[in-house]
Amino acid sequence: MNRFYLWPWKAPVDDEVDDELTFHLEMRTREYIDRGFSTADARREAERRMGDVERVRAACRTLGEGRDRRMRRIEYASELRQDIGFAWRQMRRHPGFALVASLTLALGIGGTTAIFSAVDAVVLRPLPLRDPARLMVVAETWKGMPSDVSAGNFTDANAGITSFDGGLTAEQFSSFNLADGGTPERIIGGRVTANYFDVLGARPAMGRTFRADEDRPGDEQVVVLSHRLWMRRFGAASAILERDIRMNGRRYTVAGVMPASFDLTTNREEVWVPIAFTPERKALHDEHYLTVYGRLKADATVQRALAELEAVASRLRRDFPKDDGELTFTVIPFTDQFVGDYGKRLLVLLGAVSVVLLIACGNVANLLLARGAARGREIAIRTALGAGQWRIVRQFLTESAVLALCAAAAGLLFAKWSLAAVVAWSPPGVPRLEQAQIDPAALGFAVAAALVSSVLFGLAPALRLARSDVRTGLREGARGTTAGGFRDRLRTGLIVAEVALSLLLLFGAGLLIRSAIALQRVDPGFDPNGVLTARVALPAASYAEPARVVATFQRMAEAAAQVPGVTQASITSYAAMGGGGGSNGLLPEGVPFALKNLVQSVLRIITPDFFRVMRIPLVKGRGFDDRDRSGGQKVMIVSARLAALAFPGQDPIGKRIACCEQRPDGSADYKVVVGIAGDIRSRGPATPPVAEFYLPMTQAPADAWNWTQRSMYIVVRAPGDPGALTQPLREAIARIDPDLPLFDVRTMSQRLSSSLATARFNTLLLTILGGVGLLLAASGIYGVIAYFVSQRTHEIGVRMALGATPGRVVRLILTQAMRPVVLGAAVGIGAALAASQVLTNQLFDVSPTDPATIAAVVVTLGTVALVASAVPARRAAAIDPTKALQAE
Repeated sequence: MNRFYLWPWKAPVDDEVDDELTFHLEMRTREYIDRGFSTADARREAERRMGDVERVRAACRTLGEGRDRRMRRIEYASELRQDIGFAWRQMRRHPGFALVASLTLALGIGGTTAIFSAVDAVVLRPLPLRDPARLMVVAETWKGMPSDVSAGNFTDANAGITSFDGGLTAEQFSSFNLADGGTPERIIGGRVTANYFDVLGARPAMGRTFRADEDRPGDEQVVVLSHRLWMRRFGAASAILERDIRMNGRRYTVAGVMPASFDLTTNREEVWVPIAFTPERKALHDEHYLTVYGRLKADATVQRALAELEAVASRLRRDFPKDDGELTFTVIPFTDQFVGDYGKRLLVLLGAVSVVLLIACGNVANLLLARGAARGREIAIRTALGAGQWRIVRQFLTESAVLALCAAAAGLLFAKWSLAAVVAWSPPGVPRLEQAQIDPAALGFAVAAALVSSVLFGLAPALRLARSDVRTGLREGARGTTAGGFRDRLRTGLIVAEVALSLLLLFGAGLLIRSAIALQRVDPGFDPNGVLTARVALPAASYAEPARVVATFQRMAEAAAQVPGVTQASITSYAAMGGGGGSNGLLPEGVPFALKNLVQSVLRIITPDFFRVMRIPLVKGRGFDDRDRSGGQKVMIVSARLAALAFPGQDPIGKRIACCEQRPDGSADYKVVVGIAGDIRSRGPATPPVAEFYLPMTQAPADAWNWTQRSMYIVVRAPGDPGALTQPLREAIARIDPDLPLFDVRTMSQRLSSSLATARFNTLLLTILGGVGLLLAASGIYGVIAYFVSQRTHEIGVRMALGATPGRVVRLILTQAMRPVVLGAAVGIGAALAASQVLTNQLFDVSPTDPATIAAVVVTLGTVALVASAVPARRAAAIDPTKALQAE
């Protein structure tokens, strides 16, 4: 590197050293000749006395080069200080230009910094775990997609593999009624094996985690708290350790508190308790509810782990063909599972806001070109006085860098506001987004973005101006040295680029807007207006018997119906737009048993008024009523989609389907189809209706309350604002059991809106970015046309003096103005069609190459460009030919 740095000055240094050494050698030789030595002997003696000449030459060269390096650094630093000072004076001398350029760049730099901070928090920042790259999620696969693991499969897999350090650990996401003297509340938690925190590589902030013997049945009455719950519920009390708290009617001793950074799932658990697998539970292979983690050993690979898991799966497929006949395992890096699709979505937004920054750079580059034209005389004088092109380019780049850094300072303030808005508007569940902030990493990114931007918008104008002709500059003086108007290919090229980039953003925003409109128009299959939903869970310690569970929920439905303002009330195992409802394999009567013959459908346990509350139509048959009691004929209602799948081309009423449970003798337990309900989009407007079936709560399978964890939704309808019923409903349930909190209380309209939150967030941000890009492009077009008119005032005056009408002048200007716009639109359409494939997974009922959106965006962009060009065009038409010629 030093050689490259020194090579232009290496020859002079070498010459000086050689001259110096030659001088000393000749002087020493002459001295020995004067003493009587022959010329040859004198030379040899002089060389001997001087020693190793090459070594001396190398030492002298090193000293000389070091001196030159110091001098050049001093000189460069001095010149840099001069350039910075001159740049600052230029900004003070032209505050209008500096303000416009800085604010334009601040929009781009601030926006990119805000989105970078979000990407850094969600994707780039290391997880607070030991060696997170080796932490894996082990999952079963169902129809090619990862799914939860059964307790039996977890037990066998844990015993049959050696690739994971400390074995596998499992977690069952759960929830708990916390009632420790304060207001009862429902909190999210996890039931985990004792090695959970060790496998994840997480240490507590206080106390300890679980001991190896604490996940055995009867010994699981300890709990670890999250930092968030410790702060919120217990006031960060240091005496929390070894204190007993009551959850789900049981006493748990607090063993430890995790650090604030331990927030690693979208479920946002607030407590962890040991999961106690009984021998009976370990033998079950048909209930899939565990999330399994493992940490690869230092010498293990994913391929080796997959091979071991496949050996286990092969044995399970053989031993349990009914439950595991198609079992396979997969291994997913924990980081990928943690970030999910949010990383890709944020990177798309970062790309979009970077496009805005590029448009801003194009705008500022055009401003610099226009301003540089007025500095033609200054550049010519500098060149005439001996300044080289590189010296002039460096001066202009320094000015650009100072301008960009000032913009970055303003951009950081804009970034702070923008980041707060992004966090506030973001859909729920984005991991660690709330931790995003303008930190040193964001500051470094802003500075880097500013410096890169200064090169992007400053280099081309600097090179263009540095190559200006000296004689022309001195002759034209303040009029400038650049070619006027649209003969300037650089300025025109910048407009083409700005238009193309703006069209790219607008097309993406247009697709998302059309998709959002389509989603809003989707009929969910029920009426969400006037409906309130609230969830309640019965603790197993107090409600162990199924009969008591059913009786309590029936009392709740009756109590809810008596709340003033409520017209209808019902109970359901899960609410629409709320997730849940695990898949069940149904077997129509007469169809031979085989996994491929099972019809997968979602179960919903309800009380009779559910269809009336939700206004879901009954297509055929009847609803549930008092006939469908415990001990009577077992019945079910199927959705239209399930009816078509289970009984294609047949009338399903009166047909029998086996599902959910077996008779005591092991035979299939059949239920009679008594009705067909309309299909509903229970998982969101963007998700097609799934096959569903409904069972009356009075005939729910005995172990259904284990599936649902005795948790149900109360659903009520009211003619007015359903949100106003929240407190009366809480009071009604408290009269049944004061320790039961209502949670997840939302109107159905709010649930429907939440299901669209991600689409709404992406649409909003991309629309804002598209609007900003359009305004920047319009201002750039206006600036270039205005400059074009000012540079050709004389020509326009001549044309008008020779008979050109104002209308013809306007047409001339608009024609010149729209040429780069048309070219930019053509380029932008091609780029937009290619880039729109990134949005495919975010679109609903809209093609990524939608021609209507392309047409609308082109018309919008063309209209804005025409309006931006019209103002300077009309100004040109108002030019007085006489004054224009006199001024020239």
